[in-house]
Amino acid sequence: MADNIARVFADAFATDPTRPLLTWYDDATGERTELSGATLANWVAKTANLLVDEAALAPGDTAGVLLPPHWQTAAVLLGCWSAKLTVVDTPGAVDVLFAGADRAAEAEAWSAGERYALALAPFAAPLRQVPSGFADYVVEVRGHGDHFTPYPKGGEADAELLARAEARATALGITPGDRLLVDAARHPDPVDWLLAPLTRAASIVLCGNLDPSCLDSRAASEKVTRTLA
Repeated sequence: MADNIARVFADAFATDPTRPLLTWYDDATGERTELSGATLANWVAKTANLLVDEAALAPGDTAGVLLPPHWQTAAVLLGCWSAKLTVVDTPGAVDVLFAGADRAAEAEAWSAGERYALALAPFAAPLRQVPSGFADYVVEVRGHGDHFTPYPKGGEADAELLARAEARATALGITPGDRLLVDAARHPDPVDWLLAPLTRAASIVLCGNLDPSCLDSRAASEKVTRTLA
């Protein structure tokens, strides 16, 4: 059984790094952002380099992630896992915290050495106003390297997360090579919307604020083979 999330991610687009791997829709704003495997890997590498080079974090350190399903959330999570950090969801002391700007108040329940806020805006626009005590993730991450070599062994939680992801992929009927449309509101757990598809090398059409009237036309235009909505 797979025990290295970084390797599962790399394998998901190894045969064709240019094909769409994650396409994000926000029906509240009209945004559509498409990332190939290579482009998402670039964001993941920059995130991992930010964690290692700027935040000076090491394998086994902890990260809190207060973010909804989103393409930037995928970059943050995969960057953390590539750097072999343990991602936790219970408020407490962590080494680094990533939070949506609208959840800055909630972040007060967390004690963190480094804090990064995300606007989650179209075109990866930076924050107009950075919450006190935070750095802007988009601004900070852009200056870091485009390549990161993950550690050979998986992180402490990799095997457990991937076992859950394999089980969910089976339960959800995800098959190798699927083009998967996911309603973010119905599947907010990254095991469902991110890791389970990656274990099957499936590409993801992740939809926030999904407008049901768009479902059929989107499935057709995106050549969707399976819908989780």
